[in-house]
Amino acid sequence: MRKAMYPGTFDPITKGHVDVIERAANLVDTLYVVVADNMHKHRSFSVETRMDFVRRATSHIPNIVITSTSDLVVRYAQEHDIKLLVRGLRNIQDYENEYALYQYNRNINPNIETVILFPSSRNHFVSSSAIKELIYHGADIDLYIPHDIINDVKKGILSHK
Repeated sequence: MRKAMYPGTFDPITKGHVDVIERAANLVDTLYVVVADNMHKHRSFSVETRMDFVRRATSHIPNIVITSTSDLVVRYAQEHDIKLLVRGLRNIQDYENEYALYQYNRNINPNIETVILFPSSRNHFVSSSAIKELIYHGADIDLYIPHDIINDVKKGILSHK
């Protein structure tokens, strides 16, 4: 059985994330979508809420497991016998961050490989932080957030205003 893992903070999940999840799920038997706590990012939503958003946004994908970790994602992969990490790459800043993470992960466990998926052209600039900014200023986010969670995402962001 081929397993892979797509980790992220998903705060909130975007259509860009869903695009990568759909494509990655087509490459493996089981894709673990892991909601990770990143100590450097201020989160707008709890882990439970983010997992709920991921569940609702990906309910059409049958071969995914949605879970979370507060540990290093490479350790999560190791504990669950996952040999493949899937990462999305939008721009040069992502490249620099992902390349550094790749090196750290390889030092921790050289048996876990990283595969990069590029977003579809309509999603290459979409980021969760930009979405929060758009919501904060009352802009339309329908193009960027899965329809099933738009209202809850807006409410959550605006409650911090």
